[in-house]
Amino acid sequence: MASKKQTVLITGCSEGGIGEELAKQYHAKGLRVFATARNPAAMASLKASGIETLVLDVTKDESIALVKSQVEELTGGTLNILINNAGVSYPYAASDISMDEVRKLYEVNVFAVMAMTKAFIPLLIASGDGCVINVGSLSGVTPLPFGSVYGSSKAALHSYNDTLRVELAPFGVKVILIVAGNIKSNITKTENKMPENSIYKPIEREFRQNRLQNFHVGAPERSPIVAQIVRESLKRAPTAWLWVALNSWKVWFVSTFLNRTAFDSIVSKRFGLARLAQILKASKRKTA
Repeated sequence: MASKKQTVLITGCSEGGIGEELAKQYHAKGLRVFATARNPAAMASLKASGIETLVLDVTKDESIALVKSQVEELTGGTLNILINNAGVSYPYAASDISMDEVRKLYEVNVFAVMAMTKAFIPLLIASGDGCVINVGSLSGVTPLPFGSVYGSSKAALHSYNDTLRVELAPFGVKVILIVAGNIKSNITKTENKMPENSIYKPIEREFRQNRLQNFHVGAPERSPIVAQIVRESLKRAPTAWLWVALNSWKVWFVSTFLNRTAFDSIVSKRFGLARLAQILKASKRKTA
């Protein structure tokens, strides 16, 4: 039987992430939630709470097509909100990256968003008040050291989101970009290691402390940030870019009113690049 409730499909709903919290809060507001992830075991708590879970690998066309057909059958051919939340991180310097890993990241962070959106546009239009929410990042507008791959994927997503917003406006489908600062979640993996031959080896301590181990220090919990996203998405005329979480307004101000290089000295000091420059200068003096 087709549902008469507002419906929302969320990607990346594994335990501990933003998607899981989004599913819980939309469910609490009475929406019919379709939580998705590759591993159904990672959504066990959501399923136990009465939320409908669907297995979805956003990098596989056949998986997307199957979930689309399932949602069509369950809702009578409509979907009110699509949230492209699934994402992966890759904290390595540009000189240390594996191109195979880069391609895998882009498959999830960029190409999957495009594929999911294309597949569900007909259902969003059919709902009469559809909304697409894409989860971006401050990394897409700031030069975050050891984050060039992730940041570039989010910058691509930001650009895609802006054009999508214009293209879908005639059909009454809203498009919102979440420009997210640091939020406590499970996206950053602290076991990443700097390659032994990395040119950044002298500042590995700063890399591990600030980019991995302490990256979430001071970051807000998921619940209040997700509540802000949920409220905005249910408005009749939501904002185009919603800046949320740690440092979001600072980054908005700097990126809006100051020179593009305004971030450089700030991040260089935090992540040890300023100290690396001193080390390299001292080394040159010794060999001169």
